[in-house]
Amino acid sequence: MLAASQNNVETRDLLLERLSDARGRTDELFALVKPEALYDRPIPERHRIIFYMGHLEAFDWNLLRERIFGTQSFHPTYDRLFAFGIDPVDGGLPSDQPGDWPSIIEVREYVTQVRRALDSGLEMALSQQQAGRSDWEFPPDQLLNVAIEHRLMHAETFTYMLHQLSLDRKFRRPSPLKLAETPTANRMLQIPAGDATLGLSRQERAFGWDNEFEQHTIHVPAFAIDEFEVTNREYLEFMKAGGYSDRSWWTDADWEWKTKLNISHPAFWKQHGDHWHYETMFDRIPLPVDWPVYVSHAEASAYARWAGKSLPTEAQWHRAACGTPSGKEQMFPWGSVPPTASRGNFDFESWDPAPVSAHPKGRSAFGVADLLGNGWEWTSTEFGPFPGFAAFPFYEGYSANFFDGKHYVMKGGSPRTAACMLRPSFRNWFQAHYQYVYAGFRCVAN
Repeated sequence: MLAASQNNVETRDLLLERLSDARGRTDELFALVKPEALYDRPIPERHRIIFYMGHLEAFDWNLLRERIFGTQSFHPTYDRLFAFGIDPVDGGLPSDQPGDWPSIIEVREYVTQVRRALDSGLEMALSQQQAGRSDWEFPPDQLLNVAIEHRLMHAETFTYMLHQLSLDRKFRRPSPLKLAETPTANRMLQIPAGDATLGLSRQERAFGWDNEFEQHTIHVPAFAIDEFEVTNREYLEFMKAGGYSDRSWWTDADWEWKTKLNISHPAFWKQHGDHWHYETMFDRIPLPVDWPVYVSHAEASAYARWAGKSLPTEAQWHRAACGTPSGKEQMFPWGSVPPTASRGNFDFESWDPAPVSAHPKGRSAFGVADLLGNGWEWTSTEFGPFPGFAAFPFYEGYSANFFDGKHYVMKGGSPRTAACMLRPSFRNWFQAHYQYVYAGFRCVAN
């Protein structure tokens, strides 16, 4: 009994510590922004920075207030104003002005009030749950996990937003860059036929988002996959070959998007005369040719066609990452050891990518490198429900709103992806014409 009680305390304390750590991650990001830039909109398709300052607390408050505490809201107007982000897919852009938003002081006061109200009740609610109370419609620990991972997702998405903020509008932070000592030579590795087990089983009672359920197995025929993600060096060859001007490599929708917006290179690249430079989080440097290229799904698909290959399906990517020659599957590409900095570029270890060959200890059983971290990897799989999918009743639109044929599954993780979201069942997704996310790709041949 004593051991069980001690475990309950540790579980409660661990959740509260994770919430505190996640808040620290996002607080750190807002501290990067110079005060005069807090009403900027670094990415046209997204809200102004000030929205995100209020959104994270509004989300937590709206999720937890009634369902756990049963208390009244002290600022329902802000609860609604900061409730939802945006993801326009048909060309419509937000048109709000800075004056449409509350002052920084008002938003910070709202954040402080929400945190104080949540913190005063969360520890008690978790203790009551672990003592046996079960009359909540949704367990407090499940809701708190949702709040924590939602915030950690924003710690990543908000980072790539700030990446697009002008260098003179943010405070610099130490950011050592990793560059390759020798050029990386990519090759294709053979993956034998086998099964890929996608998703989580509800019977295991592990936390996952609604789109991770239900677990199912797909047989994957043999294929070949790039050893490394496609690098800036390789992508430059596509550009030199006229990749952005040759209509044959693009679908109708992708060509229309590229032409309408005059897309001619990756969003993180900047041209100076005859040379390409790369915009890191805090600097502009000569193009690091052995870093993974970050591009939209449309650009990745065009490159793959030019190369005579294709993007992997979600099942193929999973097979290459978690499969083994024996047929058994592993939790991580390298085995069962939890993620550490020696295995990949993830968990906020860096502000920028690393060479694709920088983490040999992270290889899969088939020798595929850099599968976790250093950049999400686009797949050809449209984001949709697994068999047995059921939307979270407390967050019905989280996944279902994006089952529209316009968003694609990404796997793996980036330098700013939290370790808890490196689980093999986790699915990220973005629309095909979005250039700003930390996403690269590798190709397959069937």
